Amino acid sequence: MPVKSYDELLVKSLHDPVAATAYLTACSEESEAVFWQGLRMVIEAQGGVEVLAPKMQMDPEQLSFMLTDEDKPPLSTLMHLINALGFRLSFSVMDMDTDQVA
Repeated sequence: MPVKSYDELLVKSLHDPVAATAYLTACSEESEAVFWQGLRMVIEAQGGVEVLAPKMQMDPEQLSFMLTDEDKPPLSTLMHLINALGFRLSFSVMDMDTDQVA
């Protein structure tokens, strides 16, 4: 029986939009670096930059560079990217007794 890597199993699970949104939420609660890494995994699971770039009216190379560059895109571009994935960014109230403020 072939052994699958963790990344392969993760990408397979992230095909499900509900799992992908939960994963992105968890990543965003860790750190900015973890969020961007998680976003790249979700993009891969949803077909990769080749599928997402046309939805954003971008060249796949440009999108790929944007996702790997140290200078992250502005919020408007991030929102466009999240929308192109079929997701919506939302906010919730923190329970100040249990959540830590960074």
